[in-house]
Amino acid sequence: MSNPAFTFDHVHIISQDPQKTAQWYVSMLGAEITADTVARNAPQIFLELGGAIIIIRGERPGESPTPTNPVRQYGDYSSHNAWGTDHFGFLYKGDLRAFCDELQAKGVTFPVELKEGVNGSLLCYVAAPDGVSIEIMQC
Repeated sequence: MSNPAFTFDHVHIISQDPQKTAQWYVSMLGAEITADTVARNAPQIFLELGGAIIIIRGERPGESPTPTNPVRQYGDYSSHNAWGTDHFGFLYKGDLRAFCDELQAKGVTFPVELKEGVNGSLLCYVAAPDGVSIEIMQC
């Protein structure tokens, strides 16, 4: 059993354009903006998606964030592995194939196209702003 003293709280993303990035999560994945604030002189936007909190913030004074790995290309997923967070994932309750078609029509790219995963369920990886990779698995 895992440690009951812990409860997952959030994913925190530093973005070059927090407003644009937050709108991407809203329009592409259906996230909801729950707060749009300023913290330490930088925009900080809170989103809710699938019961998870995603915090997107801008560059703070005195910071110099470095670019992330380039967006992974189709069929080239393993060549850009790096230390640190590889991706975060969501379970999707519904027709993932139809949802991926909707995302593709909106211009979303898929570093890993829709495929059958190890357990037999469908999954894909979506390229989000700022070099973030999101796995979506059908449940």
